[in-house]
Amino acid sequence: MDHEFYPDVIAAGSLAIALERTAARLGLDITVVPDDSDETATIAAPAPGREPLVVYIEDGWRFFGVDGWSRGLAMIAGGTADLGDIVRAGVAWGRGESLPAMRELLPWLEYGELAEAADRNPADAVDVAWRQLKERAQEEADGFPEFGAAVEAAYVRPRLRQLLPFTSMWRLGFRPSVGHVLGPAVVIVPGRGSGTYRVQRTLDREGAGSLIAEVGSAAEAAALAEAHVPADLGPAVFGPDGH
Repeated sequence: MDHEFYPDVIAAGSLAIALERTAARLGLDITVVPDDSDETATIAAPAPGREPLVVYIEDGWRFFGVDGWSRGLAMIAGGTADLGDIVRAGVAWGRGESLPAMRELLPWLEYGELAEAADRNPADAVDVAWRQLKERAQEEADGFPEFGAAVEAAYVRPRLRQLLPFTSMWRLGFRPSVGHVLGPAVVIVPGRGSGTYRVQRTLDREGAGSLIAEVGSAAEAAALAEAHVPADLGPAVFGPDGH
Protein backbone atom coordinates (compact mmCIF):
# COMPACT_ATOMS: atom_id res chain seq x y z
CA MET A 1 0.00 0.00 0.00
CA ASP A 2 1.57 3.30 -1.15
CA HIS A 3 1.67 6.04 1.49
CA GLU A 4 1.42 8.63 -1.30
CA PHE A 5 -2.10 7.45 -2.16
CA TYR A 6 -3.40 5.94 1.09
CA PRO A 7 -2.03 7.90 4.07
CA ASP A 8 -5.38 7.67 5.90
CA VAL A 9 -5.59 3.90 5.49
CA ILE A 10 -1.98 3.41 6.55
CA ALA A 11 -2.51 5.63 9.59
CA ALA A 12 -5.56 3.58 10.55
CA GLY A 13 -3.70 0.31 10.12
CA SER A 14 -6.14 -1.31 7.68
CA LEU A 15 -8.93 -0.55 5.23
CA ALA A 16 -11.49 -1.93 7.70
CA ILE A 17 -10.46 0.49 10.45
CA ALA A 18 -10.29 3.37 7.96
CA LEU A 19 -13.87 2.63 6.89
CA GLU A 20 -15.06 2.57 10.50
CA ARG A 21 -13.32 5.89 11.26
CA THR A 22 -14.75 7.50 8.14
CA ALA A 23 -18.27 6.31 9.01
CA ALA A 24 -17.93 7.70 12.54
CA ARG A 25 -16.73 11.04 11.18
CA LEU A 26 -19.73 11.20 8.86
CA GLY A 27 -22.16 10.07 11.54
CA LEU A 28 -23.15 6.99 9.52
CA ASP A 29 -23.79 3.53 10.91
CA ILE A 30 -22.09 0.58 9.19
CA THR A 31 -20.73 -2.77 10.31
CA VAL A 32 -17.34 -3.48 8.79
CA VAL A 33 -16.00 -7.03 8.62
CA PRO A 34 -12.18 -7.16 8.42
CA ASP A 35 -10.52 -9.43 5.89
CA ASP A 36 -7.25 -11.36 5.97
CA SER A 37 -5.70 -8.50 4.01
CA ASP A 38 -5.39 -4.94 5.27
CA GLU A 39 -6.39 -3.81 1.76
CA THR A 40 -9.83 -5.46 1.62
CA ALA A 41 -12.93 -5.48 3.80
CA THR A 42 -16.68 -5.96 3.59
CA ILE A 43 -19.59 -3.84 4.80
CA ALA A 44 -22.52 -5.84 6.17
CA ALA A 45 -25.82 -5.58 4.28
CA PRO A 46 -28.93 -6.21 6.42
CA ALA A 47 -31.32 -5.90 3.43
CA PRO A 48 -32.76 -9.32 2.47
CA GLY A 49 -30.91 -10.98 -0.38
CA ARG A 50 -27.99 -8.58 -0.45
CA GLU A 51 -24.56 -9.96 0.28
CA PRO A 52 -21.96 -7.85 2.14
CA LEU A 53 -20.47 -5.09 0.01
CA VAL A 54 -16.88 -5.96 -0.92
CA VAL A 55 -14.41 -3.06 -0.69
CA TYR A 56 -10.85 -3.20 -2.02
CA ILE A 57 -7.84 -1.02 -2.80
CA GLU A 58 -5.95 -0.82 -6.09
CA ASP A 59 -2.22 -0.20 -6.34
CA GLY A 60 -0.55 2.67 -8.16
CA TRP A 61 -3.21 5.30 -7.56
CA ARG A 62 -5.90 6.18 -5.04
CA PHE A 63 -8.86 3.98 -5.88
CA PHE A 64 -11.36 2.28 -3.57
CA GLY A 65 -13.45 -0.25 -5.47
CA VAL A 66 -16.70 -1.99 -4.54
CA ASP A 67 -18.54 -5.09 -5.68
CA GLY A 68 -22.11 -5.76 -4.62
CA TRP A 69 -23.77 -9.15 -5.07
CA SER A 70 -27.31 -10.31 -4.39
CA ARG A 71 -28.25 -13.98 -4.25
CA GLY A 72 -25.12 -14.85 -6.19
CA LEU A 73 -25.74 -12.31 -8.97
CA ALA A 74 -23.29 -9.45 -9.60
CA MET A 75 -25.30 -6.25 -9.13
CA ILE A 76 -23.10 -3.16 -8.72
CA ALA A 77 -19.45 -2.24 -9.13
CA GLY A 78 -17.30 0.84 -9.44
CA GLY A 79 -14.82 2.90 -7.51
CA THR A 80 -13.77 6.30 -6.28
CA ALA A 81 -10.94 8.08 -4.50
CA ASP A 82 -13.38 9.26 -1.80
CA LEU A 83 -13.54 6.87 1.15
CA GLY A 84 -16.61 8.74 2.39
CA ASP A 85 -18.44 7.80 -0.78
CA ILE A 86 -17.55 4.16 -0.17
CA VAL A 87 -19.18 4.39 3.24
CA ARG A 88 -22.24 6.04 1.69
CA ALA A 89 -22.42 3.22 -0.84
CA GLY A 90 -22.28 0.68 1.98
CA VAL A 91 -25.13 2.40 3.81
CA ALA A 92 -27.34 2.61 0.70
CA TRP A 93 -26.59 -0.97 -0.34
CA GLY A 94 -27.19 -2.29 3.14
CA ARG A 95 -30.57 -0.67 3.55
CA GLY A 96 -31.81 -1.97 0.19
CA GLU A 97 -31.82 1.18 -1.94
CA SER A 98 -32.63 0.50 -5.60
CA LEU A 99 -29.73 0.49 -8.04
CA PRO A 100 -30.94 3.64 -9.87
CA ALA A 101 -31.29 5.44 -6.53
CA MET A 102 -27.76 4.41 -5.58
CA ARG A 103 -26.32 5.68 -8.85
CA GLU A 104 -28.22 8.96 -8.49
CA LEU A 105 -26.50 9.39 -5.14
CA LEU A 106 -23.13 8.02 -6.32
CA PRO A 107 -22.72 8.41 -10.12
CA TRP A 108 -19.52 6.32 -10.20
CA LEU A 109 -21.49 3.17 -9.45
CA GLU A 110 -22.18 0.90 -12.43
CA TYR A 111 -24.69 -1.87 -13.07
CA GLY A 112 -26.10 -3.76 -16.03
CA GLU A 113 -29.60 -4.09 -17.39
CA LEU A 114 -30.05 -7.62 -16.07
CA ALA A 115 -28.95 -6.57 -12.59
CA GLU A 116 -31.38 -3.65 -12.56
CA ALA A 117 -34.21 -5.95 -13.63
CA ALA A 118 -33.31 -8.60 -11.05
CA ASP A 119 -33.26 -5.90 -8.38
CA ARG A 120 -36.95 -5.31 -9.14
CA ASN A 121 -38.28 -8.86 -9.43
CA PRO A 122 -37.53 -12.24 -11.04
CA ALA A 123 -40.05 -11.81 -13.86
CA ASP A 124 -38.34 -8.66 -15.11
CA ALA A 125 -34.99 -10.44 -15.03
CA VAL A 126 -36.41 -13.30 -17.10
CA ASP A 127 -37.78 -10.84 -19.68
CA VAL A 128 -34.42 -9.08 -20.00
CA ALA A 129 -32.50 -12.36 -20.21
CA TRP A 130 -34.72 -13.55 -23.06
CA ARG A 131 -34.35 -10.29 -24.97
CA GLN A 132 -30.57 -10.33 -24.58
CA LEU A 133 -30.46 -13.96 -25.66
CA LYS A 134 -32.54 -13.24 -28.78
CA GLU A 135 -30.25 -10.32 -29.63
CA ARG A 136 -27.23 -12.59 -29.34
CA ALA A 137 -28.89 -15.20 -31.54
CA GLN A 138 -29.55 -12.54 -34.16
CA GLU A 139 -25.88 -11.55 -34.10
CA GLU A 140 -24.95 -15.18 -34.78
CA ALA A 141 -27.62 -15.71 -37.45
CA ASP A 142 -25.12 -16.21 -40.27
CA GLY A 143 -22.53 -18.28 -38.43
CA PHE A 144 -24.78 -20.48 -36.29
CA PRO A 145 -28.42 -20.33 -37.48
CA GLU A 146 -29.28 -23.50 -35.55
CA PHE A 147 -28.67 -21.65 -32.29
CA GLY A 148 -31.05 -18.86 -33.26
CA ALA A 149 -33.66 -21.40 -34.33
CA ALA A 150 -33.45 -23.08 -30.93
CA VAL A 151 -33.85 -19.76 -29.13
CA GLU A 152 -36.88 -18.73 -31.18
CA ALA A 153 -38.52 -22.15 -30.87
CA ALA A 154 -38.01 -22.17 -27.10
CA TYR A 155 -39.28 -18.62 -26.69
CA VAL A 156 -42.77 -19.48 -27.92
CA ARG A 157 -43.09 -22.39 -25.47
CA PRO A 158 -44.88 -20.98 -22.37
CA ARG A 159 -43.26 -23.28 -19.82
CA LEU A 160 -39.76 -22.56 -21.14
CA ARG A 161 -40.51 -18.86 -21.54
CA GLN A 162 -41.12 -18.45 -17.80
CA LEU A 163 -37.69 -19.84 -16.87
CA LEU A 164 -34.39 -17.94 -16.93
CA PRO A 165 -32.56 -18.78 -20.19
CA PHE A 166 -28.77 -18.94 -20.39
CA THR A 167 -26.07 -20.26 -22.68
CA SER A 168 -22.89 -22.20 -22.02
CA MET A 169 -20.73 -23.16 -25.01
CA TRP A 170 -23.81 -22.71 -27.22
CA ARG A 171 -25.88 -25.03 -25.07
CA LEU A 172 -29.24 -23.44 -24.27
CA GLY A 173 -30.40 -24.01 -20.70
CA PHE A 174 -33.44 -22.99 -18.67
CA ARG A 175 -33.11 -22.32 -14.95
CA PRO A 176 -35.86 -22.08 -12.33
CA SER A 177 -33.97 -19.43 -10.38
CA VAL A 178 -32.52 -15.94 -10.71
CA GLY A 179 -29.29 -15.43 -8.80
CA HIS A 180 -27.73 -18.38 -6.99
CA VAL A 181 -27.25 -20.95 -9.70
CA LEU A 182 -29.49 -23.97 -9.58
CA GLY A 183 -29.13 -26.68 -12.19
CA PRO A 184 -31.09 -26.25 -15.41
CA ALA A 185 -34.51 -27.80 -15.69
CA VAL A 186 -33.63 -28.91 -19.23
CA VAL A 187 -31.06 -28.15 -21.93
CA ILE A 188 -31.17 -27.90 -25.74
CA VAL A 189 -27.93 -28.42 -27.65
CA PRO A 190 -28.13 -27.33 -31.31
CA GLY A 191 -25.77 -29.05 -33.70
CA ARG A 192 -23.81 -26.64 -35.86
CA GLY A 193 -24.47 -27.59 -39.49
CA SER A 194 -25.94 -30.97 -38.58
CA GLY A 195 -29.63 -30.07 -38.46
CA THR A 196 -30.03 -32.04 -35.24
CA TYR A 197 -30.81 -30.91 -31.70
CA ARG A 198 -30.06 -32.78 -28.49
CA VAL A 199 -32.41 -32.38 -25.55
CA GLN A 200 -30.67 -33.11 -22.24
CA ARG A 201 -31.32 -33.05 -18.52
CA THR A 202 -27.94 -31.46 -17.71
CA LEU A 203 -25.26 -29.36 -19.38
CA ASP A 204 -22.90 -32.32 -19.43
CA ARG A 205 -23.10 -34.16 -22.75
CA GLU A 206 -21.46 -37.23 -21.28
CA GLY A 207 -23.43 -37.28 -18.03
CA ALA A 208 -25.07 -40.59 -17.21
CA GLY A 209 -28.71 -40.48 -18.20
CA SER A 210 -28.44 -36.88 -19.42
CA LEU A 211 -29.69 -37.40 -22.98
CA ILE A 212 -33.45 -37.34 -23.41
CA ALA A 213 -33.49 -37.54 -27.20
CA GLU A 214 -31.96 -36.19 -30.39
CA VAL A 215 -34.43 -34.71 -32.87
CA GLY A 216 -34.34 -33.17 -36.32
CA SER A 217 -35.72 -29.66 -35.78
CA ALA A 218 -35.66 -26.79 -33.31
CA ALA A 219 -39.44 -26.94 -32.94
CA GLU A 220 -39.31 -30.61 -31.97
CA ALA A 221 -36.51 -29.92 -29.52
CA ALA A 222 -38.39 -27.07 -27.84
CA ALA A 223 -41.57 -29.14 -27.55
CA LEU A 224 -39.67 -32.05 -26.06
CA ALA A 225 -37.77 -29.78 -23.66
CA GLU A 226 -41.00 -28.18 -22.48
CA ALA A 227 -42.54 -31.59 -21.87
CA HIS A 228 -39.65 -32.47 -19.55
CA VAL A 229 -39.92 -29.39 -17.32
CA PRO A 230 -41.32 -30.67 -13.99
CA ALA A 231 -44.96 -29.74 -13.56
CA ASP A 232 -44.32 -27.80 -10.34
CA LEU A 233 -41.43 -25.74 -11.72
CA GLY A 234 -41.75 -22.09 -12.73
CA PRO A 235 -42.08 -19.21 -13.02
CA ALA A 236 -38.46 -18.53 -12.10
CA VAL A 237 -37.94 -17.29 -8.56
CA PHE A 238 -35.08 -15.74 -6.61
CA GLY A 239 -32.46 -18.15 -5.38
CA PRO A 240 -31.46 -18.39 -1.71
CA ASP A 241 -30.67 -15.12 0.06
CA GLY A 242 -27.21 -16.24 1.00
CA HIS A 243 -27.54 -14.84 4.55
